[in-house]
Amino acid sequence: MKDPAPSRYCDGTMRAMLMERPHMPLHLARVPIPFPSDYEILIRVTACGVCRTDLHILDGELPSHRSPLILGHEVVGTVTATGELVAQFEVGERVGVPWLGGSCRHCAFCVARRENLCDHPVFTGYDRDGGYAEYALADARYCFHLPTRYDDVHAAPLLCAGLIGYRAYAMTGEAHRIGLYGFGAAAHIIAQVAGRQGREVYAFTRPGDMRSQGFARSLGAVWTGDSDKAPPVLLDAAIIFAPAGALVPQALAATRKGAIVVCAGIHMSDIPGFPYSLLWGERVLCSVANLTRADGTAFFEIAEQIEIHTAPVTFPLHDANQALAALRQGRFDGAAVLVPSLSTCTEEL
Repeated sequence: MKDPAPSRYCDGTMRAMLMERPHMPLHLARVPIPFPSDYEILIRVTACGVCRTDLHILDGELPSHRSPLILGHEVVGTVTATGELVAQFEVGERVGVPWLGGSCRHCAFCVARRENLCDHPVFTGYDRDGGYAEYALADARYCFHLPTRYDDVHAAPLLCAGLIGYRAYAMTGEAHRIGLYGFGAAAHIIAQVAGRQGREVYAFTRPGDMRSQGFARSLGAVWTGDSDKAPPVLLDAAIIFAPAGALVPQALAATRKGAIVVCAGIHMSDIPGFPYSLLWGERVLCSVANLTRADGTAFFEIAEQIEIHTAPVTFPLHDANQALAALRQGRFDGAAVLVPSLSTCTEEL
């Protein structure tokens, strides 16, 4: 069952960017600070990444689960209160909150340690309020301690772009030549991990996007080009981070026999028809759905050992709409991050 909305509140209120319904801009509001139940922690948000999934929710491409809603599932902050049954965190500790905010723990998928496919999942910033606010609640059992080498702003993109990117990357197995289609928040992280592990990264961007291609080369890509171009060699694997179904046959055409093509987004436009010859040769086409806590443990161990240079572009909390618009229009490389402390007197409520 999904977590019920909190029935108790702490003293005081907080600023939050509310989504009243899809297709409408978020608006700044002052709402009660929620109180943690048994397994929950209350977090003072210091940074929250802006993810393309937030756009899919706002644009109605994913069905609405609750209204009003506070978006945001790449949350970094400090624990300010804990429920009575919390054992993982103490007040004052730093914590990271990911997309998977809870699972039923007893369906066939959960029992098989595939909680990412849970029949009754709880997603942060979708089923429960997220981090586009000064405070957020989270189930402590699904949160993470973060590597100390990253400050809050640089750690935020690791919690979805990093985690979902890592799950997709892990699906490529021992692939040496890996194509990344869509060089955004996730790709810029995984390109660094792959390069440090001795893989070759081939980065595909929007046609003519020389800025992103230069960014990819600066992070170790051995080749960059437009998404509709063929790479100079056949690839062992490809990961599609862009939500464009038309990239699927293009990625298949760029791979060798026995390769895998991973669709890493939660939403993608329809995949056009393509000849069977693109799939033949025991190529595999698969999708990534959400993440498991084991993914987080494995990824953060790597992130502790390998310094990943995330490229955050910071926005004040009240500029969440501008951050989402910039993401939609591809106006920056790296990842947008909301920082509640970057406020001005003109937007105080």
